[in-house]
Amino acid sequence: MDAGGGPLLPDSVLFEIFLYLDHADVLSVGLVCQQWRAVARDEFLWKELFYRYYRVSREVPRHPAAVSWYDEFQRLYDTIPCIEVQALKEHNDQVLHLSFSHSGCLFASCSKDCTVKIWSNELDISLQHSSNMRPYNWSYTQFSQFNSDDSLLLVSGVFVGPHNSSSGEIAVISMENFTLLSRVRNKPYDVFGCWLNETNLISGNLHRIGRITSCSVLWLNNAFQGVESENVNVVKRLFKIQNLNASTIRTVMVADCSRYDSPDLLLDYEEQLAASSTSTCPVFDLGSDSEEEEAKPKQTPEPAVQELPDDGGVTAEDGLQQFFDDIMEGRVRPAMTETELETKVAELFIRNRTKPPEVNLLPTESNSKTKYLIFTTGCLTYSPHQIGIKRILPHQMTTAGPVLGEERRSDEFFDSLDHVIDIHGHIIGMGLSPDHRYLYVNSRAWPRDCVISDPMQPPPIAEEIDLHVFDLKTMKEVKRALRAHRAYTPNEECFFIFLDVSRDFVASGAEDRHGYIWDRHYNICLAKLQHDNVVNSVAFSPVEQELLLTASDDTTIKVWRSPRTVRIQQARKPRPRKLLFSWLMNQKS
Repeated sequence: MDAGGGPLLPDSVLFEIFLYLDHADVLSVGLVCQQWRAVARDEFLWKELFYRYYRVSREVPRHPAAVSWYDEFQRLYDTIPCIEVQALKEHNDQVLHLSFSHSGCLFASCSKDCTVKIWSNELDISLQHSSNMRPYNWSYTQFSQFNSDDSLLLVSGVFVGPHNSSSGEIAVISMENFTLLSRVRNKPYDVFGCWLNETNLISGNLHRIGRITSCSVLWLNNAFQGVESENVNVVKRLFKIQNLNASTIRTVMVADCSRYDSPDLLLDYEEQLAASSTSTCPVFDLGSDSEEEEAKPKQTPEPAVQELPDDGGVTAEDGLQQFFDDIMEGRVRPAMTETELETKVAELFIRNRTKPPEVNLLPTESNSKTKYLIFTTGCLTYSPHQIGIKRILPHQMTTAGPVLGEERRSDEFFDSLDHVIDIHGHIIGMGLSPDHRYLYVNSRAWPRDCVISDPMQPPPIAEEIDLHVFDLKTMKEVKRALRAHRAYTPNEECFFIFLDVSRDFVASGAEDRHGYIWDRHYNICLAKLQHDNVVNSVAFSPVEQELLLTASDDTTIKVWRSPRTVRIQQARKPRPRKLLFSWLMNQKS
């Protein structure tokens, strides 16, 4: 309605007009049309336009930080980094990963060309340094991460050892002079590695016990090993975890509970709660046998093995002996395969050989400095289908003290997981929100009610990539799974696609040659960013979410900025003096 209070056009008519206008046209109309100015702040109109234009369920409330529906509509069309402003082509092979420094001034890129490149993030991004890791017998670089004060860069890659065996290695590079400070073995290579604090990083090692049974050891390493190793401990074992059915620990990351934002960014509105209550991703504590059994997918009936009493009257050794006696005397079905036998023996062996889970896992005000080690794992097959969570205690955050772990009885060989989230599919990507409260997970689902009879033959995986969101404060799934991007490689060839999360958005690559951006609150896909091949990694600037980088198998890093940022930058460009001079001369004549 106009300034005098009378409507120039009925709201319904205006609404239908706006539905057929492109949003850019709506903006131009808004600048010149008096009628538009009269209704531009009509909240009812913008609310209707918002829900219909973005196809958002009306059960979803307005973003808690939004001032008005008009501002919220403007945020979603004007602040999405969807305009390509630069293409960086200094790599000569597939670009696998991108990571920003915490200050946002630098970012690093890893590639199949076996280099890690450091870039200066200015208005026009430029290459600052390139380190070639091939002289250290690396095959390629695959992951990087800056420490908390941006003084060191962790670089993870694939190391080619004797007889062409592939393992992993982590290098630490100084950002002051780009010198290599230390190198740490990392097995398997897709553990990647991560920083625990400014000077200590986490790596992995793998020990084979049987054909499908192994043990993953996670180590805490000092970044300055060459300098300090003669006088102090530079490495300490954090955790030792048994793996069943050919699974291993991969993709480690650290969540810092002290960074949790308050109030919550995401709302647990009714639709999301209903979706999470029927989710196919059960969450359970390993300390509760009943929850664990409910959470596991239905499997083939196991051989009739006598269970151990819960009263502690029979030890694991007694159970093993009874188990073997049952086999010899025919009380167990002879249909048990070699792999089933190995798994059952391992399960019986670790029953009394595993340290119990930590109590009170969830963070409280008294333990708000808690840190979680998060990683992918499994229990049914080699493909990573579970997320393991292990609390890191204060005395474990330094390499000082005994090297082989504290408070471990001689018969406690293994550490238990404090929490497990079962995804029921192949996990191909994980990322933390900036406040470390929410864990975003890319997965390719298994068929519903599938049965895994052979750990070396996992179920087929879907082409659609599901994006799940878990609240680490409650250990619950809080968002309906998103499906907008695809992957095509089969289970045995499936690779990691790195995603990233900003304050308002989440982005991911895909095998369909696009990067994708979603809004974290409304669960809607806002933009598709095109490449010429698979998009492996995306990265938001930590200080400017309207800047996004994408890395692809097409050897290119693309720089994307929002329409608002592009408009501001163009306005700041000085007008050519020659044109101004010509105009003045024409005015005089």
